[in-house]
Amino acid sequence: MFILNRVLFCQLHPPLLKLRQNKYPLTYAQCYKGYFLTRGLISSWLRSLTSGYNNSDNSNENDSSNSDIFIKERTNKMSNNRNGMRVLNVAEKNDAAKRISALLSGGNTTTNNGVSVYNKNYKFQYQLWNTPAQMTFTSVSGHLLNCDFGPEYRKWYSVEPVLLFDVPVTRICPQNSVDVKTNLEREAVKHTLLIIWTDCDREGENIGFEVIDVCRQMNPHLQVYRAKFSEITPAAVTTAINNLIQPDKRVSDAVDVRQQLDLRIGAAFTRFQTLRLQRKFPGLLSDHLISYGSCQFPTLGFVVERYKAIQNFISEDFWKIEVSHTIDGKSVDFNWTRVRLFDQLACQTIFEKCQDSPLATVLSIKCKPKNKWRPVAMDTIELEKLASRKLKMSAKETMKIAESLYTRGIISYPRTETNIFPKGLDLRPLVQMQTNDTNWGDFAQRVLNQGPNPRNGSKSDQAHPPIHPTRHEIGLQHNDKKIYDLIVRHFLACCSKDALGNETVIEIDIAEERFIAHGLQVLERNYLEVYPYDKWTDKELPTFFQGQTFIPTRLEQIQSQTSPPSLLTEADLISLMEKHGIGTDATHAEHIETIKLRKYVGVQPDGGFVPGQLGMGLVEGYDSMGFAMSKPHLRAGLEADLKRICEGTKNPEVVLTEQVANYRNVFVQASQQVQKLDDAVGHFLNPAQGVNHADIIPDNPDDDDDDMDDGMGGPPPRRRGGGFRNGPPPPPRGGGGRGGNNNTFGNGGDQNSSSLNNRPAYTGGFDRTHSGTAPASQSGRGRGRRGSGSASGRGTRGGRRKGAVTAQDDHSRSNAQQPYSCPCDTVLPCLTVKKEGANKGRLFYSCTNCNHFKWYDDINWDQINRRS
Repeated sequence: MFILNRVLFCQLHPPLLKLRQNKYPLTYAQCYKGYFLTRGLISSWLRSLTSGYNNSDNSNENDSSNSDIFIKERTNKMSNNRNGMRVLNVAEKNDAAKRISALLSGGNTTTNNGVSVYNKNYKFQYQLWNTPAQMTFTSVSGHLLNCDFGPEYRKWYSVEPVLLFDVPVTRICPQNSVDVKTNLEREAVKHTLLIIWTDCDREGENIGFEVIDVCRQMNPHLQVYRAKFSEITPAAVTTAINNLIQPDKRVSDAVDVRQQLDLRIGAAFTRFQTLRLQRKFPGLLSDHLISYGSCQFPTLGFVVERYKAIQNFISEDFWKIEVSHTIDGKSVDFNWTRVRLFDQLACQTIFEKCQDSPLATVLSIKCKPKNKWRPVAMDTIELEKLASRKLKMSAKETMKIAESLYTRGIISYPRTETNIFPKGLDLRPLVQMQTNDTNWGDFAQRVLNQGPNPRNGSKSDQAHPPIHPTRHEIGLQHNDKKIYDLIVRHFLACCSKDALGNETVIEIDIAEERFIAHGLQVLERNYLEVYPYDKWTDKELPTFFQGQTFIPTRLEQIQSQTSPPSLLTEADLISLMEKHGIGTDATHAEHIETIKLRKYVGVQPDGGFVPGQLGMGLVEGYDSMGFAMSKPHLRAGLEADLKRICEGTKNPEVVLTEQVANYRNVFVQASQQVQKLDDAVGHFLNPAQGVNHADIIPDNPDDDDDDMDDGMGGPPPRRRGGGFRNGPPPPPRGGGGRGGNNNTFGNGGDQNSSSLNNRPAYTGGFDRTHSGTAPASQSGRGRGRRGSGSASGRGTRGGRRKGAVTAQDDHSRSNAQQPYSCPCDTVLPCLTVKKEGANKGRLFYSCTNCNHFKWYDDINWDQINRRS
């Protein structure tokens, strides 16, 4: 049998590998499996021929046809070779693999090209556990495997969306990761030990288990360890390799559950609302992916909720009394202790009383120490918020730069929920590195002399310390330098002392009304010397003494109004997401970027988020069903369950089953009430509001579909993104007529969008005057049309729209009396754009039944007249 095995290996192994190298896409695992299967079949056949010559005991012998035995033999041989252990190390990115291998080897690495051109193999000798080891360091490029449906469920019309909650889910290797996977398979059979060096967070742990699964398919006897580190520095990687641990399957399981739920929920709702709304509004949304994600939708909901609060805000008049006094050129303002009154008569009475007796008496002068606290140690959320507020950089760009600085060994791991420096972490060497800097070197030296005393927060993920610099770097430029400076200055300020000052409070009395003035004298700036992002300045007061009397320089009654809250900024949005448990510190930036790319929201020049028309319609539609899908409760519950999986207090299968059941129930009820979604979206895309089609669906060449939770593996073709416009949303409209059909899912009917080519081009920009009109479907049970003469029942075809007049009302355009029939044979009146803008006064025809739209001057009237 030994001779047979050797012959079969020599004869079968080369042609299988040759097949793989040529046109047949076989992996190494498939080659070995084919060899083992063929060898096992032939061995069984030979044993059956020789069964008469062997006794029954010999027939039970295992002849090494098992692949595990074959690989074990190879592993034992490799472990006993002259180079000692052979260790395969896998990092999450090539840059990390390159730097870690350089640090462990002292720069003495040999670089080999792997199967993937982007993932090199770095080899060097190392002393591991006092034993010589041949180290190979390679990498993946993020996730190696994706969660997806089988091929039979990937096409949008292959299955009803509701069934996507139950159909099987598989893990596949995407085409762009095949070479990475092949490289791991090739290296796995050569090594006896596998060390995972992926990022030490949930996603990194899950990627590590993907690597383990792929490698153990080729070499089941691989010993696996996990290197835990928070920065790529000599000390950190040496500590990590000397203190290897076991990978945490619970953390990986939480990611598996999240990925599968995102796929099922995102795919079901995205297909549902995209197919439905494309059929209902073919002229506007026929080429648009209308995605849903259980994180992106609550994020959109925050923006819509604030926008609606502003639109619904009713200002109230209030009145207050202001007092100021000037002595020797120094002026001081006194604030009324009542602050303000909403009753004009009451305020007027008090004011007149003060006018009658304007003599002010100083009742008290109090001086007390006042501190301005230094910043708390920096976590991911604080980094994103500070970069947004102080540097005007998006969270996505901030994290991209921070990750680049981390892989270059310049800062610690930037994705951390911890704002407490561990007691065992010596901060003195980190401060010492900054003492030679020309900008903050002197300050760092003072911190070093006093001893670093960080101000800690209250959060810890037990995985990574707060973000801090790991070396002094002077060669950075542009935004890289801005982020690095922010992190260094924040770290030094955190390790310094609070700013100290004296506050003076002066209270005066005028006609039994109390007024107070505050003064400030900054004594020690301390952390403010290095931290320009905070302001604290002196507010000098004139000299007063208790019992002093004076006539105020100014005594006035002021009328003002309450003001609405401001639009949410990105920093505000991140705070809300953290507060309500939407996503994690590692995913906030991606979810915000998704709703921007989808054009569900727009961002004003001052950074305020404004919901788009489509975004408003989606939120209003689902909220009207009573599900509050735009509220954070559903997703926050899931995030809490994922945390329990990581802690080992809840079973992953139980979480998956419960969450699938919750969202399936919501989906079923939503499909039964889908007309409410039609009405809401139709209301916000209503052409009667005078909105240009290009504003509803602006061109979006930069949309890279970088979504995390809409679960889409194969979206329909699209060229445009859902748009937004400035100004308040259209007001609610009244009852509706009946028309068209009311099927929940479209069946590929006529989705003619030829009118897209006849619309004005989108000129870009957010604050612009919108003009022209755009059609919106009114089929199905919908809202009534103005000018129909009926609040319910069947509306009049071609009814007059708000913002336009018929040609009969515009006698200066006699040529507009031409009749025009749309494709559904409805005779349309000619309308004129009345909205201010580039298209004001332009004639057009629009049908509310088939959504046909045509500019008057784009019609070939000669051809129509010849036909008639």
